[in-house]
Order: sequence, then structure tokens, then C-alpha cells
Amino acid sequence: MRRVAVLTAGSWGTVFAKVLADAGAQVDLVARDPQVIRSINRRHVNPRYLPAVQLPDRIRATADPGGALAGAELVVLAVPSQALRSVLVRWVSRIASDAIYVSLMKGVEAGSRLRMSQVIAEVAGVTPDRIAVVSGPNLAHEIAAEHPAATVVASTSTRTAEIVQTACWTPYFRPYTNHDVIGCELGGAVKNVIALAAGMLEGMGFGTNSLASLITRGLAETSRLGIALGAEPMTFAGLAGLGDLVATCGSPLSRNRTFGEKLGRGLSLAQVEAEQRQVAEGVRSCRPLLTMADQLGVSMPITQQVERVLYEGLPPLEAVKDLMSREPGPEYRTHR
Repeated sequence: MRRVAVLTAGSWGTVFAKVLADAGAQVDLVARDPQVIRSINRRHVNPRYLPAVQLPDRIRATADPGGALAGAELVVLAVPSQALRSVLVRWVSRIASDAIYVSLMKGVEAGSRLRMSQVIAEVAGVTPDRIAVVSGPNLAHEIAAEHPAATVVASTSTRTAEIVQTACWTPYFRPYTNHDVIGCELGGAVKNVIALAAGMLEGMGFGTNSLASLITRGLAETSRLGIALGAEPMTFAGLAGLGDLVATCGSPLSRNRTFGEKLGRGLSLAQVEAEQRQVAEGVRSCRPLLTMADQLGVSMPITQQVERVLYEGLPPLEAVKDLMSREPGPEYRTHR
């Protein structure tokens, strides 16, 4: 039985804790809200995010990160991407020297433009072979309901990927390994931005053709950026690329899609942020992703229009018109 610490008890952190416990681990789940902690420990329910889901007895909630991290073989990080650095600085001294870090986060750090595994390596002072990334079509509420799903565990170390794969393999959750950490992380970060655009289409009342076109062209610009950064093209045809993109763009359970839908109905960025409790990672990732693309000479027109809607007040319909009026060309290009 592995000892695992999961930080923290948001929706995906709680669900992944359930997956790990169902696979046989003893899980310490860190939370801040005393009511949530009491409920998980007494009734095995997270009342804030998953009130209808019964959690396994092997999950123990705690407000003490130090106690949770002491002796943990796997340290699972499920915090907002822009908060990772600050919280990891506080926790890293409590983490065992041989622990494996598992990132559930899908974003790019503003300012540094580092992927989440790079932030972990920098702050914790660990080599990439001690870090694994979990990514794929993993809508938390569906996995909590034990709907069959697959995911990717990516690491530069085959052994690390296989350890995490074994730790989260259940009858309803099937993990595959992959060594392309760059591709898996870029797929997860960019798909959040494309999902914002998908939500805008929904909010404006557009249909399936529009959505399918967006997903396909969104995948094209994700692939262009990823390949320019050294990712493998096949990754974007897999679970961490196309699979995650389809799930996030197509489901009302996606917080990024839901955020975009409200923008498409005419709400401003400030208005949506005021009423949506959970973080939509694409809102904070689009600018660092665009900066990376500009530096590499990579065209990302959808991401650019999303950024204009968010931060320049461009009406979503005008963003669609701008995209549709771009000079037409071949579907596949050999250059960037």
C-alpha cells in the first residue's frame, strides 16, 4: 500500500485521491476548510465540490501539509497553476528526498512561461525523472461517477511513469505511459484556451460545424507550438492532445467551456470571474502561451482572438469574424 499526499481538495484533487485510494493507496488529502475536512473524515464526502460522491475510507483529510507529506511516496499537486510556485516553496522542505512529484495541473506560469513540471523541478530542485504529469480527457465529475476513462502518465523516466501508472489504475480509470512530457503539458495548457473559444461559440448559438472546425484548427495550432518546443507530433493525436481537447470543448462540465459560454452571452471578464467559483486556467495561460508562440514565430490565431476577447474587450462575434476573414490557404503547412 503506497502512501500518497494530494494537495489540495478541489474537485480534481479529490477525484484523483479517490482513484488512488480505489487502486489501493492510503491517501492524505490536504484541505483548508474545516467543514470539508470534517465531512470527508466523518461522512466520506467533499460537500463543496462532490456532495453526491462517496469517497473511500482510505482517504484522510487534513489541514496539515507537513503531516500529509511526511513519508509520502507520491506527492500529487492539484493547485491552480499560477499558485504552484508560492505553495510549493512552503511545502518542499517537508517532502521526502526520494518522493515522486505528480502534476495534475494544466497551465503555463505567467511571467516565466514555464510548464508546471519545470516549475516543480526549479522550486523543488529535483531532476525531471522524479516528476510525472497526468493529462487526458479527465472531467472530474465523470471520473467520480466511475464512467470509463483513460489518461496519460508522462515522464522522462519510464520507471517513474510506470510507478504512477500502477498507483492510479482502477477498473474505471485506465492510464497509459508516455515519455513526451512537453507534448502532454502543452496539449493540456492550450486546450483550456481553445475550450474558452468553444464556450463562446455555444454562448453565441453556433452549432456542431463551428465547434468541429474550432477543435480541429485548435489542435493544429497546439501541434505547431508543441513541435516548435520539441514535442512529438503523435502526442497531439492521442489522449493528452485530441482526447483532452474534445472532452474539454464539448462538455458543460468543463469550467473553461462554461467560462467561455458566459463570455459568448455578453458578460465581461470581470463579471464571469465574479460569479464562477472555480478557476478557468485558460484565462491566465493564454498570454504566456502567445508570448511563447511569438518568440518562436508560431501562428496561433485562435489563442490570439481569445486573448483579445478577455483583455481588450473584443466582442466574441467580432473575434469569429476576424478568424473567418483571414487569408485562406492550405490546410497543412510545412512551415510555422
